[in-house]
Order: sequence, then C-alpha cells, then structure tokens
Amino acid sequence: MTLRTILVCLTGTKTALQLLDAAALLARRDDAHVIGLHVMESLVVYPGVAMHIPEVSFESFIASQREHANAVKAIFDAQVRAEAFHSEWRQVSSENGSLADSIVASARSVDLVVIAQEDHGQDRPLVNNLQERVIRECGRPVLVIPYGYTAESLGENIVLGWSETREATRAVHDLVDVASSDATISVLRVGTPPSNTLADHAANDMAVALARHGPQVEVVHRDKDGEKVADVLAQEAFEAGADMLATGAFGHSRAYDFVIGAVTRTLLSDARLPVLFSK
Repeated sequence: MTLRTILVCLTGTKTALQLLDAAALLARRDDAHVIGLHVMESLVVYPGVAMHIPEVSFESFIASQREHANAVKAIFDAQVRAEAFHSEWRQVSSENGSLADSIVASARSVDLVVIAQEDHGQDRPLVNNLQERVIRECGRPVLVIPYGYTAESLGENIVLGWSETREATRAVHDLVDVASSDATISVLRVGTPPSNTLADHAANDMAVALARHGPQVEVVHRDKDGEKVADVLAQEAFEAGADMLATGAFGHSRAYDFVIGAVTRTLLSDARLPVLFSK
C-alpha cells in the first residue's frame, strides 16, 4: 500500500495550499515524489468572432499568466522546502487551450492525481468541468479536495461505495495504494439490505481481499429510504468520522448522467470531505 508519484494540479492560488497540504500527508507516509503541475492558459480566440485582437492584448494576457504562475510556484516552493520527500515543479502551456488535455498527459505516469473541487464562483471557461474530464480521461485515481477543506488525516478512515460494477472494482484496487496500511475501511452497500448479509458474497469477498493488505474492513448495508445515493454515502462518512470517500465514477453514459443525474456529479459538487474517484 504505497504511492510513489503524486501529481498535484495547481490551477490557482486559492486552492494551492490546501492541495499541497493534502498531498503532503500521503507523500510523507510513503516517501512519494510530488509533482506540482501548473498549466498556463492560452488565450482562446473564437473564429466566429469577427474582430481584431490587438497585439497588446496578447502581451497583457501572457504577462498575467506568468505572474499567476509565479504566485502559484511561490506557494509550492514554500510548502515543499522543509519536506523530506522529493518534489518537482512542472509548468506547461496549454497550447490548444485545454487545461484538461495538459493535465491528462502528465497524469498517465503517476499513481495519484490530486485536484481541487470546482469553484462555482469562478468564471474561467478553461477550468469549468475540468475535474470531470480529468476523471474520465486520465486513467488514474483522482482525489478531489473540497474547496476550503483542511486535511488533518487522509486515508486512515475511509468509506468505500461498493457495487458490482467495473468502476467500483477499480476504486477498490486503487484504494489499496491510497489507504494507510492500518486504515479502517467501511465497504458500503446502498440499497435494500439482504435478509442474510453473509450471503452478500461479492461485498464480503471484496472486504476480505482488502483486509489481506492490512486494513480493518467491514461491510455495511444502508437502505436509501428515498435519499440520493450520494447523500447516503456522505451521511455514512460523517457518522464514521471518515477522512475520505472512495467510489467508482461515471458508471453511465454522459447522456444518462445529464438527464437523470449521477452520484459522481453530486459528490463533485457537494462533497465536504476528499473523494477518491476511479473510472
């Protein structure tokens, strides 16, 4: 149960400190290598807009991006200076105007991606829906840290949302590296509880497999009682004093998610503690 490379997506100064604090908790534990990634945005010019953009506007935009990058780097440098784990600053440009593409390219070679929850008060088109695209496309587990959240522990007390799906199975095995070796993990089944919980072989087998790695694992059944699955997960995490939720992400098509709504979208928007998403 070890992490070797953690990618921290530093998109702004408001969230950089909390992301680095969260990543440091895991990096100290496993002596992991931390990459602070900042993507400089490109000035997007829509071809349908018939207007001339003066060169001074480009120069001003580039200058503002450099100033922003320097401010983020200063936070990164200050946070990792006293740490024993290895770290590196990685600054790239989004040549095609997509932050997600640049993050996904760097994410493919790491064990874990750490990213901030979307700030709904922010109006930056290149950042909007960033978390969803990274989760869907990078092929790595993505830990989303809620806006304004300060992590005091991470991966020590976890609620794992479990169902018999590919995405949930990925979440279980991704969690092996993220969880502490002596973590407490609740494997949560949401739905009508079976009359005989011992007959829930899929969940019980998964719990036993997880426990072989060291954690204390139990299977918990909770009825929805008309609540959203995301709300049941959040309530269980609150009652258990969990420091992390883990779940499979986007188990349906984009069209289904848009029309019906999805657990992933609700957790991305409303979660009050870190959520590990696997796709």
